[in-house]
Amino acid sequence: MQSRTRYSAWSLLAAGADQRDWAPAWTDARPKKRYDVVIIGGGGQGLATAYYLAKNHGITNVAVIEKGWIGGGNTGRNTTIIRSNYLYPESARLYDFSVRLYEGLSRELNFNIMFSQRGMITLAHSRHDLDLQARWANAMQSNGVDAEPLGAEQVRELEPRLNFTANARFPILGGLIQRRAGPARHDAVAWGYARGASALGVDIIQNCAVTGFDIHDGAVKAVHTQQGKILAGKVALCVAGHSSQFAAWAGFRLPVISYALQAMVTEPVKPVLERVTLSPALGAYWSQSDKGEVVMGGGLDHFPSYAQRGSFAVTQQVVAATAEMFPSLGRLRLLRQWAGIVDIVQDSSPIIGPSPVRGLYLNCGWGTGGFKGIPVGGWTLAHEIATGRTHELAEPFQLGRFTSGRLIDEAAAAGIAH
Repeated sequence: MQSRTRYSAWSLLAAGADQRDWAPAWTDARPKKRYDVVIIGGGGQGLATAYYLAKNHGITNVAVIEKGWIGGGNTGRNTTIIRSNYLYPESARLYDFSVRLYEGLSRELNFNIMFSQRGMITLAHSRHDLDLQARWANAMQSNGVDAEPLGAEQVRELEPRLNFTANARFPILGGLIQRRAGPARHDAVAWGYARGASALGVDIIQNCAVTGFDIHDGAVKAVHTQQGKILAGKVALCVAGHSSQFAAWAGFRLPVISYALQAMVTEPVKPVLERVTLSPALGAYWSQSDKGEVVMGGGLDHFPSYAQRGSFAVTQQVVAATAEMFPSLGRLRLLRQWAGIVDIVQDSSPIIGPSPVRGLYLNCGWGTGGFKGIPVGGWTLAHEIATGRTHELAEPFQLGRFTSGRLIDEAAAAGIAH
């Protein structure tokens, strides 16, 4: 009798795991012969662009083409930190608009993206760091972004597991907090935008690699894919680290280099980290996921690559930094490691707008900031495609700045140098 009872319970559990009768979140479409807009890249930036084209501008004859699965690129291979603690007014306006969109996104999409605004602390380990952070906080506040300098005891109160011992190699003298910052669920952001765009009539086409373009008289006319040629009125590139490859197919060069940016998580534990914490001096940052895993990220692997994996040297550096800053985490086991392919430009700021080919638009150069910029990237690129006019938030981030010299160098505020 006992055996039959256990068997019955297992049958119920197995039946609950059967998803065949679940309604799909979006329609997995087959490509039509022609679209008004074809968006290449089914990550957050591409899906957000499609959603805002349909919602804000009523343009629904749109296809999002993804070579793999939705959210399987950088959107699913990052550490999901959302913040707007940037230095220059142009960046502050861009990223804070994105944070504001994120704050209402679960309600907007009727899909819980699990945005947890638990705050982000940037640590100061020297007098120089404290001076720099004071200027940084003043700039943020002048730009209308929340920022609060912290003393050492305030940091200890907010994140007591940090290493405050007298012989610490990197003494903690203070910090800077943005309380509206925090992580979200990367899959939920992609799925929410995909569901919202599909409900408005956008075609989402997965497992369909793009292989080239038809360009005549300086304008893009069609996209070649593994499922055939698709005629397009306009085309948007939202392909992150592969942007330079697609630009080459279209006959122009981009000031983009692709690097791997890796991260890793530990085995899950009970809540031990209250906030996102960043140490620019160590080139590492930490948070804890809703599943209990300690999420750890580091700097770039400084060799150009399209491989979605990192090097042992960076893994070693991040693990050593973790053991130094959070000694109580030193016995945790690493669970998994991954890397995203990020598109690096020389001023650490994105490129949003038209390309040298008419009808071909760019959304790239986000470097390590692509996830936090998903809503604003999609919003501003959709505006450009729909109206033919550059959105005021995207005006400083045009490709032409690399010839005019009007760069927006956010390497310091990026936190992890890129």
